[in-house]
Amino acid sequence: MGELIFTSGGRKSARARLRLRPGTGKIWVNGKRPLEYFKRQDLVIHAFEPLSAVQKEKDFDIAVKVKGGGLSGQAGAIRYALSKALVQYNEGFKAVLKARGMLTRDPREKERMKYGLTKRRRAHQYSKR
Repeated sequence: MGELIFTSGGRKSARARLRLRPGTGKIWVNGKRPLEYFKRQDLVIHAFEPLSAVQKEKDFDIAVKVKGGGLSGQAGAIRYALSKALVQYNEGFKAVLKARGMLTRDPREKERMKYGLTKRRRAHQYSKR
């Protein structure tokens, strides 16, 4: 058919493995349609934003296996993996995707719990008497 591209991406503790090939716009996430899997339109839009950024919504068939984390982290992982795959497919997409910040992995992770505190930064209430 066309060239097959494999990439992976991560966000928080979510990991996505993506397969992209030229096709008719079929998208599968863990064997389901994106809206069926995420159950929220905003997450589907976020995950597949790189396609609309390069105006290629109906030009690729995409299959993604994603695990770990929550739905938001998984959407971010798919977005990053898809961006990398599009650049692999056509180097010309790099400028557009980079300008929109889609080729940078989001480094934010959950802060560790520290001893002596109630939450990550919240201390117990101070009592003078």
